[in-house]
Amino acid sequence: MHDGKPVKVRLAGIDAPEKKQAYGMAAKESTAGWVAGEIVTVRVKDIDRYGRTVGEVILLDGRSLNRELINAGLAWWYRKYSEDETLGALEQVAREKRVGLWQDKLPVPPWDFRRRK
Repeated sequence: MHDGKPVKVRLAGIDAPEKKQAYGMAAKESTAGWVAGEIVTVRVKDIDRYGRTVGEVILLDGRSLNRELINAGLAWWYRKYSEDETLGALEQVAREKRVGLWQDKLPVPPWDFRRRK
């Protein structure tokens, strides 16, 4: 909510599984757990072609929601739209630790999942 109105924010540099995809609901629920009813800061990077704000969500304690989702294995680094190599490094650590979606043998990136539909 911003000025009493809901605002959709596309998390910059990452792509989480779709709701009907493995780990999709876990990503949604984790995101809600971090931000529901909380005051956050959005570092706006862009406005996408759908009019959504694209940005990094900073939690009250200073952590980045975008990075937390990668750390938890609940999102991919979206290389196509991000040059932030630190997201790639965080994803690599999550892969090595086999957390979240990296427990699956062949996790399907959400951009491939959407293309198949």
